[in-house]
Amino acid sequence: MEIEVLKPGHFESDRHYYPRTLNAQIHPLVLAFMRMSRGRLVSRYCHLNPHVDRDALEEVLTTAPRFLRWSGSDVLNVSTEDGRKRKLVVETNSCPSGQKSFPVLEDDREEGGYARMMEHTFVPLISKVLRKAPPEHVLTVLYDKNHMESSGYAQVLANATGREVLLVPCLESDPHRFLEIHDRRLFVRHEGQTVEVACAFRYVTQKPWTRLPFNLRTPILNPIVACLAGGRNKTTAAKAYEMLNGKLRESGLQIHFPETHTNVGKREVPLLAAQFGGRLVVKVPYLNAGQGIYTIVNQRELDAFMAEDHPYEEFVVQQLVGGLHWSSTCQTGKLFHIGTIPDKSERIYAFDMRMMISWQESEFRPLAMYARRAQLPLLNDLEEGSQSWSILGTNLSKRLGVDSWTTEPTRLLMVDRKDFGRLGLGMDDLIDTFVQTVLCHRAIDDLSQQLVMRGGGFRRKLFATLTPDASLLDEIREDLPQKREGAGSSSTTIESPLS
Repeated sequence: MEIEVLKPGHFESDRHYYPRTLNAQIHPLVLAFMRMSRGRLVSRYCHLNPHVDRDALEEVLTTAPRFLRWSGSDVLNVSTEDGRKRKLVVETNSCPSGQKSFPVLEDDREEGGYARMMEHTFVPLISKVLRKAPPEHVLTVLYDKNHMESSGYAQVLANATGREVLLVPCLESDPHRFLEIHDRRLFVRHEGQTVEVACAFRYVTQKPWTRLPFNLRTPILNPIVACLAGGRNKTTAAKAYEMLNGKLRESGLQIHFPETHTNVGKREVPLLAAQFGGRLVVKVPYLNAGQGIYTIVNQRELDAFMAEDHPYEEFVVQQLVGGLHWSSTCQTGKLFHIGTIPDKSERIYAFDMRMMISWQESEFRPLAMYARRAQLPLLNDLEEGSQSWSILGTNLSKRLGVDSWTTEPTRLLMVDRKDFGRLGLGMDDLIDTFVQTVLCHRAIDDLSQQLVMRGGGFRRKLFATLTPDASLLDEIREDLPQKREGAGSSSTTIESPLS
């Protein structure tokens, strides 16, 4: 993989969307939601949740984040045993995917969500930087996977700024092939020259703290601290959610997420399995794209997990949401998947909804959304030998090897006229999902701010109390390794927010 140069004035839809997305028509209900004003959204939410303080919700939606400005949450549509529906957040991702699966809102604006992201989130943030940067400084999009979306963002950034944009691979196998650091600033080696980066848009998703140093003077979206604080760290995400729930308790607002145990050693997993009635989810906290997730519903699956070697010392253990008769037993009761509308064969599938949001000038707004269903349908009662991941796992990405990925788009459920009706969701469900996503975003940004010292330093000791995993701590770079012979010396860096 080599650096690509994208010039202004081009955008080819078939390069940046799935083929089926190109011909999809967005569902009218989703279109109405995307265009709904904040005032109408808040009024509807508070009408259905009269215990919620309207001013507190307004404050959450209109408080500018300092570090995390773009994220996406994966949300389950679940029910309690007595039939109360709920949106349950299972994960929040910094630098999320989704644009290639989201139909355009206007037929004459083929750039769709790529343009909304760049024009209303990234470009306003870097406008002052661009005005002051010398013309020889370059704009970059850094990526490690999902070339389809990364190149889409790069092309729209070129269009929005009228400048060339470098699409730079930042791969796990050779993360610093094209990158250098001088005086806490990012440089790119391209065509025999080393050029300074004016600002960078990051789509580096796999353990990004091993690729990029914690603090750069070069503005970057999203900065690495947002990943460590929960955007790519399930342990700190759960703690961030708990802290924000405590802060907002009197307002009536709350993040709904599974009952969670963090910093769990491998030997403790069987004890928690007994506590959850033999059904639980075990996650490697620092992986994503479906990696390192173990759904356990029987002794065979528990034994398989215990027999496997794992690269980290600690895990996250959560309640399992399955069918009514085979979900985790918790103090608050069981939750089960509502699932899709039955198909012609009366099959119901578990699914999750990805809601992507960003800070757009003065408020949080939705950017894109899509759903993913599991491979096999839900069962009322599990049969002997059933593979629980096939029934519950919804992620579409599949790792083939280092720097090699594929996807399973046949399980993608878009929010178009064809697919959206299969989800059984209405306007209130979308509003609820959006509010949950913004709350998660706020929680992670709040924790990010606590992890950065005045002046920009990393509060490593504080982070170590939250995630005392030696393997992870050894991975977090506060500098880049020595550059290749003749490239000069490296310098220690610490991350600062975009401004």
